[in-house]
Amino acid sequence: MYYAAICALTKKWNSTFSRFWIGAGICFLLLGNLKPKGAVYPLSVFFTLFFLTECRILLGMLPSRKKNLTYLVVLGAQVRGRRLSSSLYRRIERARQYLADNPETVVIVSGGQGKGEEITEALAMREYLLEHGILERRIFMEDRSTTTKENLKFSAEYIHDLSVPVGIVTNNFHMYRACCYAKRLGYQNPEAVPAGCPPVFFVNYMVREFFALAKMVLMGTGFF
Repeated sequence: MYYAAICALTKKWNSTFSRFWIGAGICFLLLGNLKPKGAVYPLSVFFTLFFLTECRILLGMLPSRKKNLTYLVVLGAQVRGRRLSSSLYRRIERARQYLADNPETVVIVSGGQGKGEEITEALAMREYLLEHGILERRIFMEDRSTTTKENLKFSAEYIHDLSVPVGIVTNNFHMYRACCYAKRLGYQNPEAVPAGCPPVFFVNYMVREFFALAKMVLMGTGFF
């Protein structure tokens, strides 16, 4: 039912991670009917790790209370043609709000050009900020990156001192992982400036983050 709801809202049958719910449903049906011996212990371990990881992701969503951060870094997300996707709109609007409230802060909009994008994600965000009253001199544009890690790595080139607090703007479910990457790349004081996400997709994204973080651990990036 959840998979069907995601498909109906996105108007796609293969949107990001949605097919996981079909697989999970089949697995639980098999476990419930076959009741394999020895499954209780590994399942208990898995769900304990899952619960603890999800708690850490939730704690990572807590917003920073610091005012007038020297820099904001806004992580890119999909642009459809020249139009901001829902995720990217929420990120850049959150950045706009912070910039409007904190006139000493400058922003680095980060994101290259991917498939189906007529312009870079950075340019799309820059145009949005200019249209909504943010001065051009406050906006730096990093337009080479294609991943979260690259967003932060290439944006660091615009930051004169990585020991200063730097605001990281991304969707709430993605914030903890983004800050893990930032710390690995030398940001000494990353500050969470979370944007929201559509409520229906929140569970989908939270479960996806668990597996993304598991991949980080396997690749040696680790947790903070």
